[in-house]
Amino acid sequence: MNIELLIIICYFSDMNKIINLPDTLPVFPLSNFIFFPDTSAPLNVFEPRYIQMIDESIKTNRMIGMAQPKGLVNPKKPDLFKVGCLGKISNFNETDDGRYVIVLNGITRFNIVEEINSGKLFREFKINYTGFECDINNKEVEINFSDINLIFNNLKKIFEKQGYIINWNELEKQSLDQTINTLSMAAPFSKEEKQMLLEAKNIKLRKQKLEQIIKLYNSDNFSNKTLQ
Repeated sequence: MNIELLIIICYFSDMNKIINLPDTLPVFPLSNFIFFPDTSAPLNVFEPRYIQMIDESIKTNRMIGMAQPKGLVNPKKPDLFKVGCLGKISNFNETDDGRYVIVLNGITRFNIVEEINSGKLFREFKINYTGFECDINNKEVEINFSDINLIFNNLKKIFEKQGYIINWNELEKQSLDQTINTLSMAAPFSKEEKQMLLEAKNIKLRKQKLEQIIKLYNSDNFSNKTLQ
């Protein structure tokens, strides 16, 4: 069965103007989902606890964090990976059946320090931004277009094998760093591999990690052995 994957990517030129970053943050745990600074992602929110989270965020700074759960030992309160991405709600719509459809713009990655016992339905954490200064400074790292073409060709095999539909023509119109981040978001990798891509220090290292994962998938005939 084919799966149509919708990925929206935007690039923001004035991210370095954002100075008031929160040190506490509501966090939305979502498995196998990552997004990056300077990108956007659509979210369909329907659980009451996350409806409450969005309500509070809209009333304050419109910011929430996204982080992946490590497992389902406690599905109501799973352990989270320690690095997530801070996003700001740029678009909000409520459907007739009470769901929220939002667009979240990535600002910077963050480190989870500790959970706050707030008594709310959703979870809140103390966070810091140590090690992710480049997300705000937005320094460009040189990537060769030939490298992207090679990644494209190898990833197409994986997407086709997994039944994913990707608009490759639209991807080719993006900047090189946007393309790397889009493919990292969309690729049918394990949550550990997606987390590795998120935590890569910069876009050049992310490209290298992406190449390593693609090579593993292709050499393993799509029987996933997670890259550690």
